Amino acid sequence: MSGLDLELVCHSLCIDPKFRPVKQPQRIFEPEITLKIKEEVERLLKVGFIKPIAHPQGLADVVLVKKKNVQLRCCIDFRDLNKACPKDGFPLPNVLIDSTTGHELFSFLDAYSGYNQIFMDPADAPHTAFKTPIGNFYYKMMPFGLKNVRVTYQRAMTSVFNDMIHKEIEFYVDDGCQSKEKRRALRGFEKGVQGAENSS
Repeated sequence: MSGLDLELVCHSLCIDPKFRPVKQPQRIFEPEITLKIKEEVERLLKVGFIKPIAHPQGLADVVLVKKKNVQLRCCIDFRDLNKACPKDGFPLPNVLIDSTTGHELFSFLDAYSGYNQIFMDPADAPHTAFKTPIGNFYYKMMPFGLKNVRVTYQRAMTSVFNDMIHKEIEFYVDDGCQSKEKRRALRGFEKGVQGAENSS
């Protein structure tokens, strides 16, 4: 996956200069959990979302979270890093329902690996370093769990679909809703897909 153009958007941390990086203690995992973590790390390496890192200043730990379907999701405990990052004031939409009333057809969009389509700011990427039973890595692409990632994603969608938002499409972070009359829906959908392709 190529990701969105770095000139368009990237995720910056704006870390407080007084912040001292934290190396979280290593968690101990059962062998079957270690295997799941290894598989996830290999998948992330293969698609280019993460890279190995030597001599990181700070290290976050892997945590496992149960998804609704009972599967485990590997996440990173970025709590220490998040404390050092200020809140981004970019506005998130409050209500999208009003702007879609009176339309005949709705198309709902859910971006594949949405957050991972946005690059980390190269200067900040090493701060996302995390430890696993098979080595230390950092994120090249924006991961779930960092402070302000929802806002960065909203900013990206607002930029990519600027000429369509509030007319043909609405976005709330990584979920899009296109609503139009039937005869114009396909044309609007094609325009939206083309806009996304042109941004990568």
